[in-house]
Amino acid sequence: MAEFVQGFETLAKIGPCISIFGSARTKPGHKYYELTVEVAKRLAEEGFGIITGGGPGIMEAANKGANLAGGISVGLNIDLPFEQHSNPFIDPDKSLDFDYFFVRKVMFTKYAQGFIMMPGGWGTMDEFFEVATLIQTRKLTQTPMICMGAAYWRGLFDWMKEIMQDAECNISPGDLDMIKIYDTVDEVVAYLTEFYTHNKLQPNF
Repeated sequence: MAEFVQGFETLAKIGPCISIFGSARTKPGHKYYELTVEVAKRLAEEGFGIITGGGPGIMEAANKGANLAGGISVGLNIDLPFEQHSNPFIDPDKSLDFDYFFVRKVMFTKYAQGFIMMPGGWGTMDEFFEVATLIQTRKLTQTPMICMGAAYWRGLFDWMKEIMQDAECNISPGDLDMIKIYDTVDEVVAYLTEFYTHNKLQPNF
């Protein structure tokens, strides 16, 4: 309960934000690290804050991009026995530490007006399917979801369409259309800015 209260009090007034997810293992200089820096920087320049898991890798890259643009940079760090430690690009007053994944995921979704999934491992996939489920069940409405790096994601999407959708009918035709796959920063920025010229920019609560 204390984690919920701290999160709500800290994030309630941060304004429109994009949550960016991805691997903690991606190093500076890797193409997806540098791509994340650039997309976060561009989105911050467009007036969006950036929310990440607060750790290294893709999370660090996203906070770095926001920081370079002078934008809001939020880090929702999780206490883990390995990998996770907060990065230096988070705004000091917007760095939160969590013991519980489920509380942390509430903060990711409650205060974001868009989601970007960069390549990642099991944690990223957990967040991917959590967000997709919330959008598909309309617990989140009018919320763009983007996967960056078509080469990384295409196999998963092919399987979801061929097996999950067509062969087994476990998702409906059109469910996958709610998720966009892009390779370039320009595509992402254009999609999000266009989306919010036709939809109200509002919090998810």
